[in-house]
Amino acid sequence: MASTKELTVAEKLQDLYKLQTIDSKIDEIGILKGALPMEVGDLEDDIVGLEKRIARNVEAVDELETEISRHNGNIKDSEVLIEKYEKQLESVKNNREFDALNKEIELQKLEILLSQKKIKEIAVKLVAKKETVDASKLRFEGKNKDLEVKKVELEKIIAKTEKEEAKLQKEADKIRKKIEERLLKSYDKIRSRYKNGIAVAVVAREACGGCFNRIPPQVIIEIGNSKKIIACEHCGRVLVGPELVGVEVD
Repeated sequence: MASTKELTVAEKLQDLYKLQTIDSKIDEIGILKGALPMEVGDLEDDIVGLEKRIARNVEAVDELETEISRHNGNIKDSEVLIEKYEKQLESVKNNREFDALNKEIELQKLEILLSQKKIKEIAVKLVAKKETVDASKLRFEGKNKDLEVKKVELEKIIAKTEKEEAKLQKEADKIRKKIEERLLKSYDKIRSRYKNGIAVAVVAREACGGCFNRIPPQVIIEIGNSKKIIACEHCGRVLVGPELVGVEVD
């Protein structure tokens, strides 16, 4: 509720400006607190993504190594068969058996060559995958370190800003009790309209400190007199003279 003491227009403007100054500080704290949790969240998402990527690539490495083992197994099987067929050549009874065995030996030699070629191709892919895994693990370690630092930083900022914010909010509540309800509603409505939350703007160089549009000379005089509350005709912000609120302007 507003105070029963009747304030002058100048005092009302001063209180509005004080409230604006405090609310802007609270806004800055909100932005600071809002940025760090977002950074922490992004890092956590990155880490989860890297974990999944590492797991997929490790699985791919295992599959490639399994494929190489399979081809090495094929080579051994073919070598066993070649040895078997070569022994059988020693006891062939006719040319037909001789040709058939030689054909089987050639086929197994081709199988060996094919498996060796596959092994070389897979080995290239295997090296690339292992390099990817190693690089991802390095990034994972780096992200984890960054996350630890950010979490500590966030905890410190929260601990610090919570006290500061509570103090500022207490001051804001105290000033709000001095301002009439109509002015408070108008102030809050203007603040909600702009991203920077500025509802009370100081006049600088004959222009609105909020939207920077020029203010007519006669209006400048009226603002300086502080006999009535004047809003910027362009943006609707409450205008105050620098002398009234003790602000130096270039």
